[in-house]
Amino acid sequence: MSIYLTAAAVLSVLVGLVHSILGEQLIFKQLRFRSVLPSLSAKPLTVRNIRIVWATWHLATVLGLANGAVLLHLAGLSHPAPFIVNTIACSTLMSGFLVFVATKGRHPGWLGLSLIAILCWMSM
Repeated sequence: MSIYLTAAAVLSVLVGLVHSILGEQLIFKQLRFRSVLPSLSAKPLTVRNIRIVWATWHLATVLGLANGAVLLHLAGLSHPAPFIVNTIACSTLMSGFLVFVATKGRHPGWLGLSLIAILCWMSM
């Protein structure tokens, strides 16, 4: 069993779970009690807008959990498919880069995502 892919799988699941739990506690808990929110554009955010942001937020978690499951499966193989490992590594590294740029490095998600990519590449 690959220790690097196992670690990447566990980290992917942890990042996903922390993302959902903290998002619910710090962001969406407050938004549920408002019907209209200010926006960066002239038009305010409506409940419908908040619902799609909520769904998109948790979609990232679902994909992180799915990546963790795939990585854990690959960790148990004697010869994991390099294409799959590289695809997960590249997608998580690009995601980490986007989070880093968007938050100017202030959001810790970029670090977790980058570590997943590094662990994937270390396994090869």
